[in-house]
Amino acid sequence: QEPFVADEYIERLAWRTPGGGSRGGEAFDPKRLLEEFVNHIQELQVMDERIQRKVEKLEQQCQKEAKEFAKKVQELQKSNQVAFQHFQELDEHISYVATKVCHLGDQLEGVNTPRQRAVEAQKLMKYFNEFLDGELKSDVFTNSEKVDKYADIIQKLHLIAQELPFDRFSEVKSKIASKYHDLECQLIQEFTSAQRRGEISRMREVAAVLLHFKGYSHCVDVYIKQCQEGAFLRNDVFEDAAILCQRVNKQVGEVFSNPETVLAKLIQNIFEVKLQGYVKDQLEEHRKSDAEQYLKNLYDLYTRTTNLSSKLMEFNLGTDKQTFLSKLIKSIFISYLENYIEVEIGYLKSRSAMILQRYYDSKNHQKRSIGTGGIQDLKERIRQRTNLPLGPSIDTHGETFLSQEVVVNLLQETKQAFERCHRLSDPSDLPKNAFRIFSMLVEFLCTEHIDYALETGLAGIPSSDSKNANLYFLDVVHQANTIFHLFDKQFNDHLMPLISSSPKLSECLQKKKDIIEQMEVKLDMGIDRTLNCMIGQMKHILAAEQKKTDFKPEDENNVLIQYTNACVKVCGYVRKQVEKIRNSMDGKNVDTVLMELGVRFHRLIYEHLQQYSYSCMGGMLAICDVAEYRKCAKDFKITLVLQLFDTLHALCNLLVVAPDNLKQVCSGEQLANLDKNILHSFVQLRVDYRSARLARHFS
Repeated sequence: QEPFVADEYIERLAWRTPGGGSRGGEAFDPKRLLEEFVNHIQELQVMDERIQRKVEKLEQQCQKEAKEFAKKVQELQKSNQVAFQHFQELDEHISYVATKVCHLGDQLEGVNTPRQRAVEAQKLMKYFNEFLDGELKSDVFTNSEKVDKYADIIQKLHLIAQELPFDRFSEVKSKIASKYHDLECQLIQEFTSAQRRGEISRMREVAAVLLHFKGYSHCVDVYIKQCQEGAFLRNDVFEDAAILCQRVNKQVGEVFSNPETVLAKLIQNIFEVKLQGYVKDQLEEHRKSDAEQYLKNLYDLYTRTTNLSSKLMEFNLGTDKQTFLSKLIKSIFISYLENYIEVEIGYLKSRSAMILQRYYDSKNHQKRSIGTGGIQDLKERIRQRTNLPLGPSIDTHGETFLSQEVVVNLLQETKQAFERCHRLSDPSDLPKNAFRIFSMLVEFLCTEHIDYALETGLAGIPSSDSKNANLYFLDVVHQANTIFHLFDKQFNDHLMPLISSSPKLSECLQKKKDIIEQMEVKLDMGIDRTLNCMIGQMKHILAAEQKKTDFKPEDENNVLIQYTNACVKVCGYVRKQVEKIRNSMDGKNVDTVLMELGVRFHRLIYEHLQQYSYSCMGGMLAICDVAEYRKCAKDFKITLVLQLFDTLHALCNLLVVAPDNLKQVCSGEQLANLDKNILHSFVQLRVDYRSARLARHFS
């Protein structure tokens, strides 16, 4: 038996044999074990021979059965081939019979159809005779349960009567027409009653009968009218319309054979009656009296109507439902959309003007007229080229005349105008309309507000020689910068999507570029004049606080101060202005302005120091002053400015160095590249310069 392991089999045989234990010992008998093995081998040989004979017998039997099976399969194949031939013959016979039957059927139909028509014509003639006699006796005319068959007969008789000459058959034609009309009214009444009872099957039956009548359209009208009864009870007519169409869409296919036509007619009725009336009531109330409310209502109603149209797109309304719904929307709003942009621009103009006027009124400010024309243009060109203040300076009392609240209001109004423009404008007019709205924003935000504030700020900058001047133009710069970021954001977020694929894009970008350049010129001009005023203030401080005795004290051995009072006040003033510039600007503009201020500050100190003579102790004090100025210059965080003050500090060393060391100091790293005239000008400031010894050493 499987699994067979020879070693285990022999081991078990040895254990069963007396004296045959594999471990040996006193009871171990090898002869007996050998004898048992020999006997067992003989038994296995006998068993093997017996099994082999049995296998051979089974193989012979299997071969015999295989031959018999193959013979049987061949016989079955022959019989199957015979059956297939019989089947083909039968199939051909059936096809022949079927052809004969079809031919016979066609012949019978050819005979039966005229016969049926003749029978039908005979019946119609019989019914027609009853109308001629004036007495309707047939059961179909008197039995109310056969109204469907009655309707079919009347409809056919009505068609026949229309072909008959009026002079001979006028009376019978009028009778048939009367019955036709009465039956039509009866069927419509029956349909109406069934609809009120909610009997869908009866409605379907009556609608099928009326399908061939002229009054079928009236049946549809009745259905549409009754569907709307009680459907518009809430305030939201659009939601009511959507729910009604959803409900009718499920029912109309069970009643009418052309459900898409009926549903389209219902939707058309809703749009042309309910929605058009509702829209007119909402818009006409404010059309002439309140432009803001009119535009809000127009946008809201148009949006809700298009949303309703999107919901209705899921229904089967025929082949081109998109065009169908678009025409319905256009029919409602066309009279309002034709002049929409004119209303929008008019409202935006008046609203923007009111926002600005309200702001200036709150400041008790009468807006100055910024002149135009030849003289003003000439002044502007002179001012741009010379940076001279033309006209008297105006005291603005610290007011920038810029308001973020005003800007937010203007941008919000324009944002809403862009949204309305996107929704209400025809696609072909959208870029043009958006550009007009953008032009309004530029006019009121950029020109009337920002540009006016810049002009007023420029006029408010005092002259550079004014004492204790208050400099507010940097506040104007700060606010103008913030406002323009908001303006630019709206340009990108709300205008660009409307004009991105039209020729108006380049026009808008150019207009924006022009307004930016115009403002940058005035900002640069104002900043430059403000820096001049700062330098002027420093000059006043130095002139008032710096004494000649500061650098040539009477008692050289009794100097107790580290730096002069003028230096302290100038450094304090400069640090305030640096902080103000950092708070007023951003990006690279900060570094640009600070570098310009630093260079002018250095020039001022350089020229200021050259106005005095310096004793040894005075020179030390000048070096201390310049060291303090250099410390102040570090706040600029501008490399060039710091280098200038480092060089100035090195130049001041020439005021105190011993005459023998002058040449060595002048050839030092910081002074080696300077012009000799500059070095000489500083050496000349020493009180001992005229001594022959000093002049000799420097020559």
